[in-house]
Amino acid sequence: MGVAEDEELLLAVLNSAPVLDGRPTDALTAEDAAEWIRTLGGRGTREERDHLRQVRDTLHGLIRGMSSDVSGLATVLDQARLRPGVSPAGVSWELEAAPDRELAARVVLAWSRVTKELPRRLRPCANEECNLFLIDHSRPGTARWCSMATCGNRMKARTHARKQRSVG
Repeated sequence: MGVAEDEELLLAVLNSAPVLDGRPTDALTAEDAAEWIRTLGGRGTREERDHLRQVRDTLHGLIRGMSSDVSGLATVLDQARLRPGVSPAGVSWELEAAPDRELAARVVLAWSRVTKELPRRLRPCANEECNLFLIDHSRPGTARWCSMATCGNRMKARTHARKQRSVG
């Protein structure tokens, strides 16, 4: 998988528990969770969903700085391995993992790659009412919101209203 595919998979799983209209939701417990997992390249089994939820919840804690416990990631990677393949184009690595752990292991590898190649660019949305994450590709590295159109606009409007109330 390339960097763009890693980022897409990582954000899809991290952002699978958004807050919509003030209510937490969870794509991994929704009625169509198996189908959603299949769109990510998984099999859609209950065990696979459980591993994805474990990885997502562990990464949420790590990225938000609320936890340093990586055991939820280590469990998924237990018995997984990367097998090298050599061709005239170079070395490629193939993930070998139990079928119900493979997608979750890919998410962990994507997280590792993003945090190494884009240090401090993976972060939670600055809107505390939002449960989404972003990967900041801006040149100065100052992006704060998952979406300027939603959270960014909402937060700027709140700041403006707060300033207006304090003035008036």
